[in-house]
Amino acid sequence: MRHGNLFVISGPSGAGKGTLVARLLREIPDAWASMSVTTRKPREGEVDGVHYRFASPEEFQELVDEDGLLEWATYGGNCYGTPRATVEEHIACGDQVILEIDVQGGFQVRDKFPSAHLVFIEPPSLDVLEARLRGRGTETEEAIATRMETARVELSRKMEYDIRLVNDDLDEAADELVRFVNEQAEGSRG
Repeated sequence: MRHGNLFVISGPSGAGKGTLVARLLREIPDAWASMSVTTRKPREGEVDGVHYRFASPEEFQELVDEDGLLEWATYGGNCYGTPRATVEEHIACGDQVILEIDVQGGFQVRDKFPSAHLVFIEPPSLDVLEARLRGRGTETEEAIATRMETARVELSRKMEYDIRLVNDDLDEAADELVRFVNEQAEGSRG
């Protein structure tokens, strides 16, 4: 019988986390992706409760004060976090809960939820990563340089994760991720 688990998916921007998580959600019926709460204003087309849970700075601080977040961080003057209650509810219902978050957040989750499974998605090389970022056509030179520096820092922590998947071949990486989640869901507790 399957039991609920928490999976943290991290890796550099451009490694393919979002694509792999989307495949995972399509292939594993009991997988559920957690929605982040943020203090930033919705962008055009974003819907509260669909893309993010949008909160005031005061509401966010209340979650922090009440230990209502598994992890949180500030980026660009806005706060982002993972609500604890909904994650715990889904795990209790037997779901495979997926958090697509950065390395710093991944370690915060492990501190609060030691049974979490940390999965690091890495690009085949830094050159491939840079080519992917450039290929998006949405990044400035400054943004690419920042993302590459962040990638180097994140890659330096990859060995602290439970497993590492190199996203060189998308189908192969997706199959490995699905296999890992299914093994944990079907494995023995503890």
